[in-house]
Amino acid sequence: MLQLLKTKIGRLRIISFLEGISLLVLVFIAVPLKYGWNDPTWVKAIGPVHGALFLLFILNTISVGVEYRWKFRDTTWKVLLACIIPFGTFYVDSRILRRYQ
Repeated sequence: MLQLLKTKIGRLRIISFLEGISLLVLVFIAVPLKYGWNDPTWVKAIGPVHGALFLLFILNTISVGVEYRWKFRDTTWKVLLACIIPFGTFYVDSRILRRYQ
């Protein structure tokens, strides 16, 4: 895990994992609790965390894309798209990010 923190791509992989987990918690736990049981507590707690991780993921993706000279049409758009699809960040990590590590 500490090895991942040493490179930009490693940090992006960690952020993608955390962003993916926060999206899953938000979609599959917090939102059902809010609308099914009228308990917005989890959405109020997880929502801002997910939002911050989402922005961090986007900024880091662009930074890594520039540093690694990714072609937007080939790689960058796929990585950016992954953050709005449940399980997308996990897929991109295994198919794209890991090979740059």
